[in-house]
Amino acid sequence: MRFKLIGVAVLATAVLAAPAQAASRIVPLDLAAGQQPENIALEPDGSADLTFAYTGEIGRVTPDGRVGVLARIPVPADGDVPVVHRKLFLGGITRAPGGDLYVAVSTGTAATGLYRVRPGTAPVQVAALPPAGFHNGVARDPAGGDVFVADSFGSVVRRVSPRTGQVTDWATGDLLAPVNGFGANGVKVHDGAVWVSNPDRGTLVRFPISGTPGRVVAEGLGPVDDFAFHGGTVVAAVNQENRVVTISHGRTRTILSTSDGVANPTSVAVRGDTLYVADSAYFGGSPNLLRTRLK
Repeated sequence: MRFKLIGVAVLATAVLAAPAQAASRIVPLDLAAGQQPENIALEPDGSADLTFAYTGEIGRVTPDGRVGVLARIPVPADGDVPVVHRKLFLGGITRAPGGDLYVAVSTGTAATGLYRVRPGTAPVQVAALPPAGFHNGVARDPAGGDVFVADSFGSVVRRVSPRTGQVTDWATGDLLAPVNGFGANGVKVHDGAVWVSNPDRGTLVRFPISGTPGRVVAEGLGPVDDFAFHGGTVVAAVNQENRVVTISHGRTRTILSTSDGVANPTSVAVRGDTLYVADSAYFGGSPNLLRTRLK
């Protein structure tokens, strides 16, 4: 893996009405090179692994701000991802304890699926997914190792076995359905349940792994994308509104915005009290990886 230091800016910012403290660190990404991060997974050393949405590249940003390419998933010449009409879209990424990364890949072709990425080896498709889907967030079940994948157009969250390639429609229905654009988006496994965001409906939905019906646990969130947990608090990226919010006890608070360098946040990750925010700049601004502290 080769790294190039492309610059690290330290941003001093006052985050109003927020649990984030003042000092944030921003690692700029290269928009011209297609470094628009869609999702994020954290390494034990604090490095951040990022899916770059349209290039097929999985990048890694080290704690000192070096940006490199960890792996590349081939972009099919005949690819045509539904609605966005790109040849490829890289969605969610999750890390297994041994270091394997699992990435959702949409192409509109038979190359669509869940891929395993092992540093130093070529990515491998471990399960085929419907070519007509827009496969977005992913989350790994630590109990059994299966991976949950959200299909933003299919109104479904699928359960995938990386070992056997078996794919099951695990949760379906109106709670996951889009209204005009994107339904089921971000996915996390937390506290005995699979949590899913729905940006079209501005909701966060909880599905117990036991199989009982899902329910809306937060609403009125706007175009909510990926999210993470900080204790009992949800931290969520609100993409087109250029905000990061916390959701706790029925209250939503903005903790980061454009004044903090946020530009179409697509994903967040939390380790301890450190918050990572990946900004894709799909609709303006500059892509970056922002790191700050949560109180």
